[in-house]
Amino acid sequence: TGVVEGGSLPARLSETLLRLAGWGFRTCPENAVVKGVAGCHDYYKKIAARRDDLPYEIDGVVYKVDHYKRQQELGFVSRAPRWAIAYKFPAQEEMTRINAVDWQVGRTGAITPVARLEPIAVGGVTVSNATLHNIDELERKDVRIGDTVIVRRAGDVIPEVVGAVSDRRPKGAKRPRLPKVCPVCGSDVDRPEGESVARCSGGLYCSAQRKEALKHFVSRRALDIEGLGSKLIDQLVDRDIVKTPADLFDSSRVNAQSIAELERMADKSAEKLLASIDRSRSVPLGRFLYALGIREVGEATAENLANYFGSLEEVIKAADNPELLQLVPDVGPVVAEHIHAFLGQSHNGEVIDKLTGANGVTIVN
Repeated sequence: TGVVEGGSLPARLSETLLRLAGWGFRTCPENAVVKGVAGCHDYYKKIAARRDDLPYEIDGVVYKVDHYKRQQELGFVSRAPRWAIAYKFPAQEEMTRINAVDWQVGRTGAITPVARLEPIAVGGVTVSNATLHNIDELERKDVRIGDTVIVRRAGDVIPEVVGAVSDRRPKGAKRPRLPKVCPVCGSDVDRPEGESVARCSGGLYCSAQRKEALKHFVSRRALDIEGLGSKLIDQLVDRDIVKTPADLFDSSRVNAQSIAELERMADKSAEKLLASIDRSRSVPLGRFLYALGIREVGEATAENLANYFGSLEEVIKAADNPELLQLVPDVGPVVAEHIHAFLGQSHNGEVIDKLTGANGVTIVN
């Protein structure tokens, strides 16, 4: 009996899958109900043995508590359920050659080495770029340009260089060097003593940092501006239409005409994007704080700040006192200092004032 005809919902996930299959929905046949740790581990071994024969790529097994009532009792931590856990398979590895090492600039100015590889298939995906994480990892692995390296997809998602095959190293293979200036804006690269991460000192002057900050600001768990993807943000920054998040809500900058002139945009798509921007003008405080991109302030920390202080004004006021910030759950000395430094910078304050003032973004407390 269907629910719409007065039937009841199943009490267990396994029963739900059976009912969905009975209604004609496609469900994955690779599922089973097991008991205890031993049962979970046995199932994992059976699927791992069949992994290469499956007609699709998988990267592990997910265990879920079957009974919905128990799921509700266990609840969530941030957005992660306590009643489910992923048990990953070992990453698949292949060997290829490093043709070059480039340096990318992230949202916080972090300079990250990226290996440009001779394309190789790893776990069913062709990989041509792989992360080297940071300068310390690069030096620890002793990876050089021209090396044959082992590449794997961490969690079968992010390609990374595991290390070099030293006996295949060609003569004259060069060590990559950390650039002294940012490869994007030419500002000095700073690497504080004892830290593994080097950063561009350009701040918002650096277009790479502006782009990454904007991409974070509009992302789904921040302001969630639908339709404003990476390529559009790149164009908005490259054409000097948008410099800060506040500019997204400035109709003299972002309007039907300026958007329609971008590549792959037309009048109708411009209208849809403007409507999406307008819908995002009302945002909960926690999401707004997360969207600002303060170093080490993730969703959970941003929500804790919002719940503790209750308003943006109180958060800004508390930022003058890092010790007061540390009263917030999960906020330690390092995070408190990042919040203090970010909100203490005048240009960040100007962007926040413009967002919440003339440009009409409403913070919902």
